[in-house]
Order: sequence, then structure tokens, then C-alpha cells
Amino acid sequence: MSGTAGQVIRCKAAVAWEAGKPLVIEEVEVAPPQKNEVRLKILFTSLCHTDVYFWEAKGQTPLFPRIFGHEAGGIVESVGEGVTDLQPGDHVLPVFTGECKECPHCHSEESNMFSIKGKPIYHFVGTSTFSEYTVTHVGCVAKINPAAPLDKVCVLSCGISTGFGATVNVAKPKKGQTVAIFGLGAVGLAAAEGARVSGASRIIGVDLNPSRFNEAKKFGVTEFVNPKDYDKPVQQVIAEMTNGGVDRSVECTGSVQAMISAFECVHDGWGVAVLVGVPNKDDAFKTHPMNLLNERTLKGTFFGNYKPRSDLPSVVEKYMNKEMELEKFITHAVPFSEINKAFDLMLSGESIRCIIRMDG
Repeated sequence: MSGTAGQVIRCKAAVAWEAGKPLVIEEVEVAPPQKNEVRLKILFTSLCHTDVYFWEAKGQTPLFPRIFGHEAGGIVESVGEGVTDLQPGDHVLPVFTGECKECPHCHSEESNMFSIKGKPIYHFVGTSTFSEYTVTHVGCVAKINPAAPLDKVCVLSCGISTGFGATVNVAKPKKGQTVAIFGLGAVGLAAAEGARVSGASRIIGVDLNPSRFNEAKKFGVTEFVNPKDYDKPVQQVIAEMTNGGVDRSVECTGSVQAMISAFECVHDGWGVAVLVGVPNKDDAFKTHPMNLLNERTLKGTFFGNYKPRSDLPSVVEKYMNKEMELEKFITHAVPFSEINKAFDLMLSGESIRCIIRMDG
């Protein structure tokens, strides 16, 4: 066990005190891990759109003050009672979802593992990686190859795995088939990468931002459609481009209209549409029942159907074996002291993934 095991650790964390306001670097107290929990030293974290979404108070149950962050890589500092498959020094990726399905942090919005001068700070999706140390349930921690560079593979703990898995594990395009990707952010580009690796013959990228089109070519996208360029529904445009519809589609925007378009643009008889994006709480999906009766399939996925502890280590190995590229997703890096710059880069659309170095 480490010399700090069982003790409260005081460290730096980026605290969001108010919705939409710059994060403030504060000294926080991090409680020791309890039963079936582990405490991690975070070395690298990155900014995901979900962090921004909740920081802007667009997600359900806005809570502040809060420590965001859920895409990261680090080392186990200490373990709580009952933890047998992890030990101090292990290299790990914390994940916002676990295999145990019993993590109390998945069922509660409040936690007492962080505090400032005794006042509790809200946790975020069981991880809160915008802190030098954090505590999470053992079921939400994937032990990985210690040779894997944490400043690269940290992006696999959320968005990249979600998009890639949505294609290869759920949509499952066959070699030579056509795939439409709705949304060319990090998750959508990862979905495109999955289509490329699967051998898709055409990968159609759909996005309202034309500046993303050139970058998307690096991920296998062969054609681009901007819905704003047409006076008819984009699903109709895609159907005309592909002689009746694409074989597979993956929606990565969270827009309910994009979800409907993604479903209605797949070919009748065998087309499969996969929904990945998280919609607003009041959204409703509406389509004519005939689109289902015509044997289109609609699926949804959470974390690309990967099981964190069982599957994520093998995804890391794909990168280590050069079967998957991660460097092209990482467009920027900033020290922890400049974490707000990462928010600016994402809000301006300049970055795909910005790595935050916790030692800076």
C-alpha cells in the first residue's frame, strides 16, 4: 500500500462553481477509498463534449459546485476493502460506466469523496478526473498494459471507444457496404474510423460545419453532406446518393432530428441505424411506422457495447499493435493550469481532443 493509503489527500482540482463560468483551480480534500473503491492519481485527462454539456447546465439535474472530467488515464494510489484485482501502481483508465451495475455513484448525484474546507463538492459520473486524485468504484476501472502511453490511450475511456464500438460492435458493417456518419466530432470520427477498419466502400459524413470535412478524410470519410446545402430532408439526399439508402448509419450528435434522419436514410430490407448521441430530456423520436415495417433496424448503444474491465484492455492493445490510430484524434495539449483553454478550443470547434497534463 502507498504511504498515503487510508489518509485524506489534499491536491489540486478544477472546480466548476457556476454553470458556464471558467473553472477555478482549488485545493480539495479527497477521501480515502471505501469498500470496493479505488483512489487514482490522474496523470492525463481530456475534455469530452459531455463535460461541456453538463458544465453549460444542459444535462439533467445541473449541480454545482462540481468537479467534471471522465476521460483519463492514471495510476492506482490505494484500494479499499474488498478490492483484489487492482493494486497500487497499476495503470488504469477510469470509465463512466461499470460492469458491476451497482456503483453507488451511478445512482447518486452527490458524493462526499471531494470537499473544500469540509464542504462537499459534487462528483461527476463516478469519475471526476479534473482532479489530481479521484476515487471511483472498482467496477469502473480498467487495468491496462503499463507500456501503453497514458497521454494517448486516455481518450479511449469515453468518446473514441464509444464511436468506434458503435460501428464495429453494433452497426457491424460488412466489407464493401456503405455507411453514413451523422456528426463529425470526436465520437463521429471514431465511428468513421470503425467503418474504415471494417472495410466500408463509402463513408458519408454528415455535418453542419463544413470546416470539419477535410479533417474527416483522415478517418476514412469519402463523401460529405451538409444538410444546410439542400432544400429537402438529408435522408432523402442520402437515399438518392446511394440507390435507396445506406447499409448502416451511426448518429453521433444528440440532435433528435439527426437521429430521425439517420434511421430514415438506411435502406429498407436490411439497413441498420445506431443511435449514440444523448438527446435533450424533452426530445421525442418520431417516424412513420412503415419505416420499421419495411425492415429497417433501429439500435442504440452505450459506450459502444464495450464492457470496461473486460474489453477496454483489448482496445488498448489494438492501439499498441497499430490496428487503431489515436494520435489523429489528439489535436491539442495544455497544462492543468490552463484547463479553461481546453474548453475554449472545444467551444470554437478547433479541437477534436485536447489532452490536459495534470503535472502542469
